[in-house]
Amino acid sequence: MQGRAAGNWYRMTGKRLLDFCLAATCLVLFAPVLVLLAALIRLRLGSPIFFRQERPGLGGHPFLLCKFRTMTDSRDATGALRSDAERLTPFGRWLRSTSLDELPELWNIVRGDMSFVGPRPLLTRYLPLYSHRQARRHDVRPGLTGWAQIHGRNAATWDDRLKRDVWYVDHVTFLLDLKILFATLGKVLRRDGISAAGEATMPEFTGSTRSNNGPPTTGVAA
Repeated sequence: MQGRAAGNWYRMTGKRLLDFCLAATCLVLFAPVLVLLAALIRLRLGSPIFFRQERPGLGGHPFLLCKFRTMTDSRDATGALRSDAERLTPFGRWLRSTSLDELPELWNIVRGDMSFVGPRPLLTRYLPLYSHRQARRHDVRPGLTGWAQIHGRNAATWDDRLKRDVWYVDHVTFLLDLKILFATLGKVLRRDGISAAGEATMPEFTGSTRSNNGPPTTGVAA
């Protein structure tokens, strides 16, 4: 009973408290890095410096995600934006591979939009495509990193990625979050799973392609 009570306290109160304190501290410590990156992005990619986009958060409620910009605004003859691969510059690829483009999300964590650990906030247009089980990924705040990110990152299939998101929702603990944070550091240093095969980032999600009750191929449990 004591272990369950401690787990519930962490999920309901402790996780948010730690998120706020750690994110606020990181914003202060990384302020010089943030300023330097903002200047480099302004010089290499132009304005705007930040990429802002509405994403679904806790309970599916929308919030404005803030990241460093990594793509140009290059358009074709019709005025439509070119593909991600065409707009992603070498400098942008470097920002993504090092995850430095994610640093502004610390402000989202301070605000309470996100957590350090949780399912990654995906596109709002994906909401109607989730199965009932997959939609449970929104039962917790989205994260800067998550259980799916340490098992393939963008290289994992959508089915595996979403199953791991739901597994995390059912198993949130302080120790699991700590494990994910340390594993994420290793992933970033090795630059693993930056993109899916044949993609600049990740293919479009069009709905589940196999039974939602089947297990992911690897990494189901801690």
